[in-house]
Amino acid sequence: MVRILYTIPNFITAGSGAALLHIIRRLDRSRFAPAVCVSRRGGSLEREVEALGIPLLEAPFTVPARPLRTLPWRVWQAARAFRTHRFDIWHSFHYSDDYTEPLIAYAAGARAWVYTKKNMSWRGRAWKLRSRLAKAIAAQNTAMLRDFFANPRLSRKTWLIPRGVDTERFRPGLEPKLGVRARFGIGPDVPVAVAVGHLLPVKGHDLLLRAAAAVEGLHVWIAGAPQDREWAARLEELRRELGLQERVQFLGTVSEIGALHAEADFFVHTSHNEGCPVALLEAMACGKAPVATKIAGVEDVIEDGVSGLLTAPGDVEQMRAAISRLMRDPESRKQLGEAARQRILSHYAIELEVRRHEEMYEHIRNKNQIC
Repeated sequence: MVRILYTIPNFITAGSGAALLHIIRRLDRSRFAPAVCVSRRGGSLEREVEALGIPLLEAPFTVPARPLRTLPWRVWQAARAFRTHRFDIWHSFHYSDDYTEPLIAYAAGARAWVYTKKNMSWRGRAWKLRSRLAKAIAAQNTAMLRDFFANPRLSRKTWLIPRGVDTERFRPGLEPKLGVRARFGIGPDVPVAVAVGHLLPVKGHDLLLRAAAAVEGLHVWIAGAPQDREWAARLEELRRELGLQERVQFLGTVSEIGALHAEADFFVHTSHNEGCPVALLEAMACGKAPVATKIAGVEDVIEDGVSGLLTAPGDVEQMRAAISRLMRDPESRKQLGEAARQRILSHYAIELEVRRHEEMYEHIRNKNQIC
C-alpha cells in the first residue's frame, strides 16, 4: 500500500480543491492510501474529504525561503508534523513556485515529491529548482511540455495529465431547475451564452462584454465569484458603458453549473492563461458548443471547427464573429456540441485523469522501490 499525502493551501477557494477531491475519491484504495494536508482549514469540501475516511491534516507544509542560513533548521522543524505518518509519495497541489515544500517532504521521510503544474507562469529560478527537486511532474497541457519541460532532465520525469470531468454529472439533458431564464424574463427562443469563471482580470470577461455588445439580441450569463472586487467593479462599469444591463447578467457563484448549462445555448471562454480549464470541459461534457480564445490548454481541448471555435486572444472582432455564428446557426451549435461531448468522453473523462495519476504513482513506486 502506497501512502500518498496531497497538499493544498485550503479548500476555501474550491476550484483546485474540487479537482483534488475528484482524484482521491476514485483512487484504487487497494493500492493507494491518500491523506490530505491544508495549511488553513475551512471550506465545505473538507466535510467530503472526511466523509470518505481520508485523514485531513492542518499544518504548514512550506516555510519562507529566506534567510537561507536558517532554512535547514526551519525545514527540519516543519517536517516534524509529518514524520510519524510515514508518507511514501507527497503530491503538491500548491500552485506557487515555492521550493521549500520538497525539502520538508524529504526531511519528513517521503521517498518522492511530486507536483502538478496548473498554470503557464514560469519566471525566475524558483520554478526550475522546484522541478529539479521533484521526482515527477504532472503537466496539464502540451504547451507546458514544450515550453517548460523540454530539457531532458525534466522531460523524462514529466507526465501529461490534463484535467478530467465527471461525464455523468455533466451531460446533455440535465434538468434546467435553476429557472434563470424565468428570473430575468428571457423566453425559450432567445439565445443565451454562458461563461463560467471567477471575476478576475485573467479570465478576460471584458473581451466577452465588448464582443457581446456587437451581437444584437444575445444574452450572456457570467457565473463566478467577484474574487477581485476592483476588477468586478470595472466590469460592472463596462457593462453600463456598453448598454448591456438588460442583456448581460453577473450571477455570482452558481453551485449547479450543469443545470445552468441546461438553460443556455452555448459556452464562451475568454481566459488569457489556463492550464486545462475545467469550466470548458464541463460545458463541453454537457454538449454545449464552445467559443474560446486559442491559448495553451484550450487549444489541446478544442479541435477548431470540429468540437468548437477558437479565436485569437484579445481579438474582439474574432470573438464577435464566432459568437454571432453560433447564435444564428442552431444546426452548427448542435453539431459542434455533439462533437464537444465526444471529445470529452474520449480524452477528458475523470476516469482517464485518475488512471493517468495511478500510472504515474506506480512508476514512482517501482523506480523508488516503495513497498
